Amino acid sequence: MFRTWSKAIIPLSKFRLPLHQTYARVAAAAPAPTIEDKVQPLVNLDKLFWSKPCSLVLPPDSPLRVDEPDYQGFKRFMLKLMLFYSKQSKSIRGANVVYKRIVSQVDKPLIYEVFNLEKTFKTTFSLLVLHMWFYLRRIKQEGNDGVEFGQYLYEIYNHDVELRVSKAGVNLLLIKWMKELEKIFYGNIVAYDAAILPEAKPGDFATVLWRNIFSDDGSSTPDEAAWQSVQALARYARREVSCMTLTDKEALLSGNFMFTSLKHEIKSKEGHQL
Repeated sequence: MFRTWSKAIIPLSKFRLPLHQTYARVAAAAPAPTIEDKVQPLVNLDKLFWSKPCSLVLPPDSPLRVDEPDYQGFKRFMLKLMLFYSKQSKSIRGANVVYKRIVSQVDKPLIYEVFNLEKTFKTTFSLLVLHMWFYLRRIKQEGNDGVEFGQYLYEIYNHDVELRVSKAGVNLLLIKWMKELEKIFYGNIVAYDAAILPEAKPGDFATVLWRNIFSDDGSSTPDEAAWQSVQALARYARREVSCMTLTDKEALLSGNFMFTSLKHEIKSKEGHQL
């Protein structure tokens, strides 16, 4: 059903789909999702996400690290026969860990509170795509190994999105809605890549984030009331892109990294105890 994710990085002139795909038809197939009340930003957003980018690698003593099992003796021999230690098996395990890192960042209530977003299927899906973009953009720099690993991650992502769509109440015509979401995924990826290029206009990236994540109707003009949140998310996104660049291949392929902690960012800038 799905194309390879690496095909998303194509010249804009060849991309015939609109860069923003409406979610209206997808949402219409499901009962209205539970929407959390909008909250005011917890902090002064103008102060956040200005810190210097750094590697996202987890320290060696971090309890969050996931290391490959090092079985010995007969058990190791049998597992090798079953290809447990093959490159493909290791990549699939690593991709599962990576996706858990992405989901952990996106499913936390704090990310919606900080950026003043309603937690709907649309915003959660949009944030998933944004964080997938952070990772896939970086891992592709590792050549064929990165592209191959990215495909495993993309397949895990697709399976998760299908489960989320079903949970939202779409049981009929599931393949149709998954194809719609696939179009949205590729449209967003292409738009982010174009907006972050050196030759892009200064406000292009924030405008794309507004259109893909904040806007309910796909309008290209950010709402004045939401502009502070949009700008903060743009700084967060640019910082994560830079942090990913500083994160080494081993950590990326094993999943031993963690996205910037919003809680830590708030504490360090505002002194809030969350």
